[in-house]
Amino acid sequence: MTKTSIGLDRPLYDYLLSVSLRESDAMRRLRAETAELAESAMQIAPEQGQFMALLAELIGARTALEVGTFTGYSALCIAQALPADGRLVACDVSEDWTAVGRRYWAEVGVAEKIDLRIAPALETLQALLAAGRRDGFDMAFIDADKETYRGYYEACLELVRPGGLILIDNVLWGGSVIDPAKRDADTEAIRALNAALLEDDRVSLSLVPIGDGLTLCRVR
Repeated sequence: MTKTSIGLDRPLYDYLLSVSLRESDAMRRLRAETAELAESAMQIAPEQGQFMALLAELIGARTALEVGTFTGYSALCIAQALPADGRLVACDVSEDWTAVGRRYWAEVGVAEKIDLRIAPALETLQALLAAGRRDGFDMAFIDADKETYRGYYEACLELVRPGGLILIDNVLWGGSVIDPAKRDADTEAIRALNAALLEDDRVSLSLVPIGDGLTLCRVR
């Protein structure tokens, strides 16, 4: 019995996937296609996608936000967890990357649930607030440029209803958050947000060591 979170070597990680991952053929093919890209490291782990889908089901999410869509795997996970009339607003700046996701969304039958907005995400979030969508979302997932994480978080706090969830990816940043030699802007931004979240009484908080670190914030 361990009193700390268990570490996963490759055999144990493979076992975890073998007994828990319920991934469709389309989802596996989407991950495989993404793996061929130079930016493939931006892809979330499959067990994280399944975990986020479970969270969406647990809170009965009908409306969700995604800040940073890349090739659409996380959007696919969340959209499949929403009811038939559920909607996911997905924010990204790349037509090329999201075009990959669009093909799989259509194949799986969730394309009509996903409202893809190609624009700087802060502009989209502010437009949603201006359109009266304050407290209008059950869930948000933040996985975009790290220097703007704090801005995305603050906007999502206004858009997600009390009792809803904000999920923030890459909060362990490959271990760089504890490396004093890492002083780049992205690493410093993640450190600053992690420190701020610890003291933020507007949310309940848990950092889960899944993927590259996923922080769960329940809006109070």
